[in-house]
Amino acid sequence: MLVPVLRLLARLPLRWLHYAGAVLGWLTYWLSPTYAAHLKENLHASGVCPDATARRALLRQVIAETGKGVTELVSVWFGADDRVGRLVTCDAWSVVDRARCEGRGIIFLTPHLGCFEISALYGAQRLPITVMYRPPKLRWVEPLMIAGRQRWRANVAPANLRGVRMLYKALQRGEAVGLLPDQTPGVGEGVWAGFFGRPAYTITLVSRLQKATSAAVIMAFAERLSSGRGYHLHLQRVSTTNLDEAALNRAIEALVRRCPAQYLWGYNRYKVPAGAEKPGRKAEG
Repeated sequence: MLVPVLRLLARLPLRWLHYAGAVLGWLTYWLSPTYAAHLKENLHASGVCPDATARRALLRQVIAETGKGVTELVSVWFGADDRVGRLVTCDAWSVVDRARCEGRGIIFLTPHLGCFEISALYGAQRLPITVMYRPPKLRWVEPLMIAGRQRWRANVAPANLRGVRMLYKALQRGEAVGLLPDQTPGVGEGVWAGFFGRPAYTITLVSRLQKATSAAVIMAFAERLSSGRGYHLHLQRVSTTNLDEAALNRAIEALVRRCPAQYLWGYNRYKVPAGAEKPGRKAEG
């Protein structure tokens, strides 16, 4: 019963949803000391700001942009097909076309930056893509997530062994897959590598998939435009020579530095997964 309501809300102007999201972002910041602490700590430790004044200004932007990332899902997941297509501009799709001509599949990496949800849907309108997802803690959200993500030629794969096999098979067919490369994996599924100067437990699946299939790797970032004007999709091919976890994190860092206000700094990127050995003071990369 919730889906029809969300489809109705998806008709609202995107700028309205973004305005509501900015309010939500500040409410979350004020009402959740743990979230606020993670956000400020990660932003400060990253070194992306030259001084405290710049950091305070960026913090205010991050709070609002993070909230927008929640409310815009109504439009992205449940908006009309033609409207979703109109929301995105992209002048670099030739990067994907050249990679497809190689016939070895494509690994799209979408960090927690900008509107990462719409990146996969934009691609799904143009090519088959299998996107890995981690089931949310709130079980009632999962059907909505699947309904929103599984559109056009998109398929979803759970973050387990079955899902990994789905990704391998898609790449073997020369299709595309999508991953969140900065999501903290479970114990045994990652290694410690430097991320903005601190050790972060980093997914090894990207390098394993690429080495097994020789797939092209493309970083995708849908920049959120001001005043609800939509999104601009940036695409950049990543060198697969010596693509280890340290190199992966450096590539993500470079992308984040282009638009730090739209990165999910409140995400607990540096947590130690249950059962994992704690890292040393420094990590390579």
